Amino acid sequence: MKTTFVSNYINHHQIPFCDALYRRLGEDFTFIQTEPMEEERVRMGWGEGLASLPYVKLLYEEEELCRDRINGCDLLLAGWMEDPELIYERLESGRPALRISERIYREGQWKAVSPRGLAAKYREHIRYRNRPVYLLCAGAYVASDFSLIHAYPGKMLRFGYFPEAKEPGRQEKKPKDGPVRLLWAGRLMELKHPEFALRLAADLRREGFDFRLKLIGGGELEEKLGEQLRREELSEWVEMTGFLSPAGVRRAMEESHIFLFTSNHLEGWGAVVNEAMNSRCAVVASGEAGAVPYLIRHGENGMIYHRDRYEEFFRAVRYLMEHEKERERMGSRACETILTEWNADTAAERCLSLYEGWKTGNIRLPMDGPLSPAPVIRP
Repeated sequence: MKTTFVSNYINHHQIPFCDALYRRLGEDFTFIQTEPMEEERVRMGWGEGLASLPYVKLLYEEEELCRDRINGCDLLLAGWMEDPELIYERLESGRPALRISERIYREGQWKAVSPRGLAAKYREHIRYRNRPVYLLCAGAYVASDFSLIHAYPGKMLRFGYFPEAKEPGRQEKKPKDGPVRLLWAGRLMELKHPEFALRLAADLRREGFDFRLKLIGGGELEEKLGEQLRREELSEWVEMTGFLSPAGVRRAMEESHIFLFTSNHLEGWGAVVNEAMNSRCAVVASGEAGAVPYLIRHGENGMIYHRDRYEEFFRAVRYLMEHEKERERMGSRACETILTEWNADTAAERCLSLYEGWKTGNIRLPMDGPLSPAPVIRP
């Protein structure tokens, strides 16, 4: 089965999924990168090890070969790309294609009524509604956006990003004694609300909790947060590390007890949630981000708070600080969720099974997890 995955560039959040397809298909699998990675993400370490991947082809270096792989494949997977016309001929072929998309109206669903926008969405999505083109929803609110334009009826499926899934035996051991270790990781920008983490630290200190908070990342708010840290005299409890490599972030997760994920509705997915859950952290997460409603069951394998409600966020963290057994139980359940269902191998196997089902006229979708029917959840 010749399978081609086209996207702007490959990164460490996609490599495990691509590796899983390559293990099953060998040279019949190709990832086509349509543009070089952004310099900021290269500085964050996202480009490490990419040059050695045997299945990656670069459109801007081998255009003719890449176009042949796109138009000649049995199964096409297509993520975001600057020029979607690259895949239009293949989508018209009548062979199956899986479009992978985050939200298209994350800044407001009112944009769905724009005539110019609808014309563009017709060319890119709506006109394939009666062809075997499926939408893999990389976020819980994606189906809601696409339902507004009546695209992919009955063909919207849960999906996401699938960072490396590690068995507990391959992970660092969490400290048993001493302060509770909290972690926040991401780019320091407004949509990710890193200020919630520092406000939390000040409140936990005021209430006498024994904790340490590590804040990993850099960005536009770094100087402002550093000033807040000094002003509130939190340096004994909070460490701001700047950017770390992906491996360094994972190591910090494995050594932490609670992971804080505070992004708002502009966060399409949030792969750090997968990673923190796999690292046996009890995750406290904003329900606005795309990954959270798919991955977390509140009170079972993590905790969800709503909108920008800081008090709800604080209560959830305080509960985990006060209930060690519950914290450990949720962390174990979180890891189990990733290892048994929301992982690259499961996603790859289900993508290939969908193609086999289409070929035999008997597509069977799973009830939950990757490639299960995506419910329409209003943001």
